Amino acid sequence: MKQKIKHPLLASPSFIGNLEVKNRMVMAAMGSNFASEDGHASEQLAAYYEARARGGVGLIILETSAISWPAGASMPNMIGFSKDEFIPSLQLLTERIHRHGAKIAAQLNHSGKIAQEDVIAGRSIPVPSIPKSYPSDMFGLLTQDEIMNFIKAGGPDGKGPRYHELSVLEIQDEIQHFVEAAKRAKAANFDAIEIHAGHGYLISSFLSPAVNKRTDEYGGTPEKRAKLLVEIISEIKKQISDFPILVRLDANEYRIDDGITPDDFLITASLAQKAGADAIDVSAYGNTSKGIAFTEAPLVHEPGGFLKFVRMAKRELTIPVIAVGRIEIDVAENGLKNKEFDFFAMGRKLLADPELPNKIISGQEHLIRPCIYCYICVSQIFINKPMMCAVNSQLGNEHRNENIICSTADQKKILVIGAGPSGMEAARLLAMQGHDVEIWEKDKDIGGTVRVAALAYEPNGHLINYLRNSLSELGVQIKMNTLGTPDNIKNFNPDHVMVAIGANRDAPFIKGKDSKNVFDGEELRGLLFGSNINAINKLSFFQQIVLKIGRASQLIRNIDALRFLSKLWMPLSNNIIIIGGDLVGLELAEFLVERGRKVKVLEPTGSLGPNLSIVRRSRVVHLLKEHGVDLLTNVDIKEIRGQEVLIHHEKKDKTLRMDQVIVALGANQNLSLSEMLTQMNITHTNIGDCASIGYIHGAIGEARKAVLNL
Repeated sequence: MKQKIKHPLLASPSFIGNLEVKNRMVMAAMGSNFASEDGHASEQLAAYYEARARGGVGLIILETSAISWPAGASMPNMIGFSKDEFIPSLQLLTERIHRHGAKIAAQLNHSGKIAQEDVIAGRSIPVPSIPKSYPSDMFGLLTQDEIMNFIKAGGPDGKGPRYHELSVLEIQDEIQHFVEAAKRAKAANFDAIEIHAGHGYLISSFLSPAVNKRTDEYGGTPEKRAKLLVEIISEIKKQISDFPILVRLDANEYRIDDGITPDDFLITASLAQKAGADAIDVSAYGNTSKGIAFTEAPLVHEPGGFLKFVRMAKRELTIPVIAVGRIEIDVAENGLKNKEFDFFAMGRKLLADPELPNKIISGQEHLIRPCIYCYICVSQIFINKPMMCAVNSQLGNEHRNENIICSTADQKKILVIGAGPSGMEAARLLAMQGHDVEIWEKDKDIGGTVRVAALAYEPNGHLINYLRNSLSELGVQIKMNTLGTPDNIKNFNPDHVMVAIGANRDAPFIKGKDSKNVFDGEELRGLLFGSNINAINKLSFFQQIVLKIGRASQLIRNIDALRFLSKLWMPLSNNIIIIGGDLVGLELAEFLVERGRKVKVLEPTGSLGPNLSIVRRSRVVHLLKEHGVDLLTNVDIKEIRGQEVLIHHEKKDKTLRMDQVIVALGANQNLSLSEMLTQMNITHTNIGDCASIGYIHGAIGEARKAVLNL
């Protein structure tokens, strides 16, 4: 008897053209920089995709590839489809995907005006019309290290891209490039192809009235702008029989004057269907010169942000519609039930947990490792580095023979001190290897500083829930209110200790920092959760009473409840200065602004948020500025005096008024317990922020390294 599952439609088979897909779950195409420098499918790339196929996904759409490689490439390590010499490595890739019952489509593309590798090499870039250039508001947010790895936008002579407006004859050549690439995909045993007609690339540039200013048969109306796409589909259908064609289309262009509209999209989608397309993959695009636009599209931040476009397409079309864009699993199941779309595509979710489809099918949704939407994955691509994931340190390492979760015959008794993300992740991996693991946590709740981070940014809290559920499933005991002293540890007699006690969070010396209206990071954390007596004693009598009631009711222990209640009342004043503009300071500013506080951020260095990924940093800074937050860099803090902060900024002494100050500085490694264990000859490893400040992605990565090195 087949097991009843919570999401039966997601697990059900369906068709795209003549291609049967075993379930409705699709891996969306995402650039990885895992291909080799010569355009071949590398072992790293193949292992990465095979892990997702093994995880149960029905269809994988390969990352964007260059039909004219090396021309038309948007990344330094991009797959090529321009020569027959690429076919053997692509055949090895598809064979590994097919082993697990998954199907795979090759995404064929010419990056057009986005072809950074053409810029770097000084090659002429084909476009429908010469595009306008706009200054980017992201560049000023990059750190010096990031700038060194950023797109070499000037090219070899510093003059920027060399654009070439295609003639009608040259357009025919481009069509043939797509046809020949499709033939190679067929020869390499791909099950389908996806024509990438979105995201500012060549075909998208023809579709967009903002770029396409042609007056010939390829411009002027939506139908004429779609002519290139229609001819590519028609010619591939004519030359290759029984080979499904998916088309990725932008339903809207955000923050682009005269850009693609939903009406344009519906016309193009209908023409693509008439030409022979077998499915439409609905996406969107944004103005790349605006940092926030990238989180409006294509990497949408709003949950289900493209569903309104998907529903429009489904009403107009008879071929399958693929939905993507931060869609949660329950929403996807309901969308299939209501016939709003036919397939559910995931990108970041499958980076975080390649086993997600299998967990859905086996009814283990509570064990799905969540994406926390930190954007570190795509931010790596911005600086030409391989993709990574904050919550899944195995991403990109699938090809290494490390046996990270293979059972060991050498079972050890291991004690983990600290139930923050690094400690819990290390315990999870160790328990999966068969070790006897126990966690001690000094507080009454797990999560460490991620609890505060989850208040400011709700997705962070899902990571705590996942780790709790995973440890419970593995039978790992977590002892709360248990301090890991050297004597306690010695009496426990472990074979090895993982020290994950977190950073020292002592605010640097600032004259006046001990004032009653000044809180450091630890005090603020204790204030919000009602657990720091010193911080609470700085409050008024009324505020102390309210917090005592909150503590007694246990309400403020619950992150979700506290997130809601803090919008109604907090023991924080209206006019707040935050000293420190890195990850903690900016996320705190975001939290306070959402709760109606007037905020200024003072950063001593020249960089804002270097420990936030580039894309998230751009979004946060943009939104803070929209809400009137002053973000000052290169600020010398002189003194906190009463309700004033004295600073030196832009060669002037200034006095800033405030009600309260929060010092979001001073996180340093914490080796106090490690030094005592060393003296006692107790073998141990320091992980997480106590070893080096790395926040969530560093904590998870350090845990993995420690387990491998044990």
